[in-house]
Amino acid sequence: MKNFRFYFAGITILAISILISCRKEAGGDQSPTVTANAAAKKTILDAPAIACGTGSTQTSINLTVTAGASGAPAGFSIQWMTLADYTASGWPSNSDDPANPTSFCKASFSGNANLSRYSLAAGESVNVNVGEFLFDNGASTNCPQALKCGTAYVFRAFAHASSTLSKSAFSANTTCSTLACGNNGGCTFTQGYWKTHGPTDCNPSSSGNVWPVTSLTLGTATYTDLQICSILNTPASGNGLIALAHQLIAAKLNIAKGADASAIQSSLNAADALIGSLVIPPVGSGTLAPAATSSLITALTAYNEGATGPGHCD
Repeated sequence: MKNFRFYFAGITILAISILISCRKEAGGDQSPTVTANAAAKKTILDAPAIACGTGSTQTSINLTVTAGASGAPAGFSIQWMTLADYTASGWPSNSDDPANPTSFCKASFSGNANLSRYSLAAGESVNVNVGEFLFDNGASTNCPQALKCGTAYVFRAFAHASSTLSKSAFSANTTCSTLACGNNGGCTFTQGYWKTHGPTDCNPSSSGNVWPVTSLTLGTATYTDLQICSILNTPASGNGLIALAHQLIAAKLNIAKGADASAIQSSLNAADALIGSLVIPPVGSGTLAPAATSSLITALTAYNEGATGPGHCD
């Protein structure tokens, strides 16, 4: 009986050993491993894309910037230069080098600024106007001046670094052009021109005051030339009333200088009606939502920059 017990125990041990061996052969090594095709941890944002937008003028180019698959939560930057300079020398290796071509410029559109519209989700797009910037929250540039008419420009962009991912690589180059030069007489100037060719604080180069009037009526309120200058020098910062006033002032100065108003008169009337009795900052404290003013700003900008009306002064 004792020998039988030893025999039975041996058979049991042998069976267990065979079972364990079979399981190893069927399942292989069950210890955890990192598979060869495991996705590497993402460390860099995807590059945005740039496309030429609609509504470019003789002095500005409208761009559509679209975030990549990882978005652009902290915003993006755009660089540009004339196609002629790019063909001659390519992009500069150091964007801050003072020896860079004079046409090389850059602008930042921060997604972290209060009320910024430049924090983009994956695949989200935003339009920006290069040449006559709307300096809303988060936007800044080293080249606020107008672009040249009849000129091709090359653009590229990158997404700003976020709290978890590094900045993206540059987008592919995109080439867009301003409208051809030429006007029908009684031409128009941009609001940037009037901002730097007026009285006192609107004449940084002391080149002479060329404003044709010493007061303007915006809405139902009349402003002196010094008050108009202070409005032009006030960033919109998300206030649609200020942004609208900038283009309305330019349009009224252009008309006072001799530009034909027929193409823009209905927009002028609508802008004055919308402003009404609001007093524009910094003279007053009136405000309007950007959504309420955007279509009028677009129409007035097109007139001032030569896309409509008699054309921009070359």
